[in-house]
Order: sequence, then structure tokens, then C-alpha cells
Amino acid sequence: MQDEEKVYGDNYKLHLLEQYKLYVEMADRISSRRQSANSFFLSINTAIIALMGYVNLGNKDVFDFYWLVSLAGMVLCYMWYRLVRSYKDLNTAKFKVVHEMETRLPFAPYDLEWEKVGKGENSKLYLPFTHIEIFIPWVFLIIHAFVFLHGLRIFTLLEKISGK
Repeated sequence: MQDEEKVYGDNYKLHLLEQYKLYVEMADRISSRRQSANSFFLSINTAIIALMGYVNLGNKDVFDFYWLVSLAGMVLCYMWYRLVRSYKDLNTAKFKVVHEMETRLPFAPYDLEWEKVGKGENSKLYLPFTHIEIFIPWVFLIIHAFVFLHGLRIFTLLEKISGK
């Protein structure tokens, strides 16, 4: 660290602190974008399911388009899942950089916080949001898959085959 400071010059610590503050702000913005994306996909999936329920209200002859809407819902869910994974990977990388920057600062609050919560390995101390967030697209995908199969009348076919 001394060598970096000598090579860089007198403003090394000041510039490091400014870069650290900017980088932490960028990491926070990623988290905000991630939350906005989750809200978007949650709203779209809820609207699709509500719309299909509303259209079907008391009518058993409207299944013709269900498979298509459900297929679109499944594609959206997979895209949502991939986006969650992408944000998780990006946040992981960003906080590795934050931790690295903190080794050059007098105090490392994020590193200390991460230590205090057991580095996300002890769910009693801290359960990373991603561990919960990653399952939500799959819940909706399963709902869409059931509607998809129902729309293709797979369940009716299985009933005929089994003799019920």
C-alpha cells in the first residue's frame, strides 16, 4: 500500500475515499434496480394470473388461449430468474471490490458487517435476500406450467386414459 501511495502522489487517500464512496453508491443503485426489476416481474406475473382467472370466470370454453399466455408467463419467469442470478453475481463482485478497497482504508464497515452476520452462512444471523428471491420466479413458473398443461387439456387426457 505504501508503494501505491508513493507512486500515486499526495492525493492518494483523498481520491481512494472518493472512489470508495462512489463505488458504494453504485452498488446501492444496483440493488435499487434489482428491486425495481423484481417489482416489474411480480406485477406482470400477478396480472397474467389475475387476467386468466377473470377471463375464465364461470366459463369453461376459454382454455384455447391459456397455453399461449402460460407459455409467455413461463418465458417471463425464466428471464426473471436469470436476471435475479445476474444481479446476485454482480452484487457479489461489487462487494468483493468494496472489501478490497476497505483494506486500504482505516476502517472497513462492510467487511465488519459481513463478518458479524457470519458471511451469509448462518441463516440465524442473516439470510441473504437472494436465497428467498431466487425461488419466487419458480413459484410463478410452476403456476404457469399447470395452467399451460390445463390449457392443452393434458389433465382431461390423463383422466380419459386412467378411466375416471
